[in-house]
Amino acid sequence: MNIDLRELYQDVILDHSKHPRNFGPADGAYRHVKGNNPLCGDRVEVHLKITDGTIEDARFEGRGCAISLASASLMTELLKGRNEAEARALFAQFRELLTAKGPVDLARYADIDRLAALSGVRDYPMRVKCATLAWHAMNAALEGKDEEVRTE
Repeated sequence: MNIDLRELYQDVILDHSKHPRNFGPADGAYRHVKGNNPLCGDRVEVHLKITDGTIEDARFEGRGCAISLASASLMTELLKGRNEAEARALFAQFRELLTAKGPVDLARYADIDRLAALSGVRDYPMRVKCATLAWHAMNAALEGKDEEVRTE
């Protein structure tokens, strides 16, 4: 990855961590799941409003490192308007991006282009848990689970 692209990605992560989108409590008919990454101290709660299988709204609350907050913020932006199967597919693709071995062709991940900013996390395996915490909570919410999701 060239230096200019890496700097752009750092700017995206910092912007989303300092000014998270869709941050705050959710009222009404939302599914709520808490996530906890005890190794880093990240804690999130993901709120999904789902109507007829489509995610109408996605919000989150919590505290954590810049990677965790940026990932949750980007996730909520990408989920709105998608159906549950599409949301699960996004998570699978994102997880693959973060755990792939060898060089990564970012063009292959066009559906999650905004999440490419977090692709550098794969060089730091302990940080993958930070980046995927909100996604694991989202997945549990889709499954209707209500127990806390942990990354350990």
